[in-house]
Amino acid sequence: MKKIVALLLASVMAVSATACSNSSTTSSAASQATSAAESQAEASSTAAKTDFKVAMVTDTGGVNDQSFNQSSWEGLQQFEKDTGAKVSYTESKQESDYATNLDKAADDGNKLIWGIGFAMADAITNAAKANPDINYAIIDNSYENTPSNVTGVVFRAQEPSFLVGYIAGKTTKTNKVGFVGGIKGVVIDQFEFGYRAGVAYAAKELGKTITVDSQYAESFSDSAKGKAIASKMYSNGCDIVFHAAGNVGVGVIEAAKEAKKLVIGVDKDQSYLAPENVLTSAMKLVNKAIELVSKDALEGKQIGGKTYDYGLTEDAVGIPEKHDLMSDETYNAAIALEQKIKDKTITPPANEQDFKTFEASLK
Repeated sequence: MKKIVALLLASVMAVSATACSNSSTTSSAASQATSAAESQAEASSTAAKTDFKVAMVTDTGGVNDQSFNQSSWEGLQQFEKDTGAKVSYTESKQESDYATNLDKAADDGNKLIWGIGFAMADAITNAAKANPDINYAIIDNSYENTPSNVTGVVFRAQEPSFLVGYIAGKTTKTNKVGFVGGIKGVVIDQFEFGYRAGVAYAAKELGKTITVDSQYAESFSDSAKGKAIASKMYSNGCDIVFHAAGNVGVGVIEAAKEAKKLVIGVDKDQSYLAPENVLTSAMKLVNKAIELVSKDALEGKQIGGKTYDYGLTEDAVGIPEKHDLMSDETYNAAIALEQKIKDKTITPPANEQDFKTFEASLK
């Protein structure tokens, strides 16, 4: 699969403010006046971009979670590199930190403030009400009635999860695979039930039964708990475990390394954490969403009051092209399924009820 590079629903990149030089001279007063006006306008544009400040507040997983907080920060850093805007982040150690950190971001003069993770939904709403002149955006959450200065960004995570589930089903030798979630909720349901549907689809194709052991850490930060859960799964016969658990997933990957088993990463290509163990990853390009929505805000475009919804059709989620630990046949079969999802021939389930319907359709 070609590498995912852009979100089609996002808008055009920010215009470069670099002034063009002219080696020739002119005696025309009109030309000189025009050139001076253009230079002044371009200088003003550059100053405006330099003054634009964006901050993000992490969830409890922290900025170095090797997952979506880290991907979000990478997106802001690229945004700063591209535009000259000033960016910053504040880490939340516990949920009670959300409101305090959002208040600090507002006091620091930021024009756009990102909340990373659905757990911050209420805190973002309250902050937006208190600061109507500031734009807020949140990853992995949408609102029934989105405030005019709030932007939701969601991903159809069930789509790449279906693909990695299919790969797990095609790859398992024990016919038993695992799933480790962070905190159960609407977003993590997409990962779990998309994954389970992909496993079921592979099992049907292969004519055998494959079981899925699903457990939750009730945390996105406790990597030790993730390691303990996954270690038990491996000792109980699972040979592949998929995690959707933020920093908890780092522990899951460590368990795979110790057990010499396979693991499936999440949010970004996590193969660099364990090249001999990470079979594939269910990626969603949070960094690109952060970049492009932030650029819209910088350019003065109306981003509030709506939700951006990204999936395979927009090339915003997927699996890595590199597949050293699986056969070409399995990888190519997964890519063929990707096209079926884009064509809506297959609709991966995002919740338990839809999963039951999907599973019944395979019988």
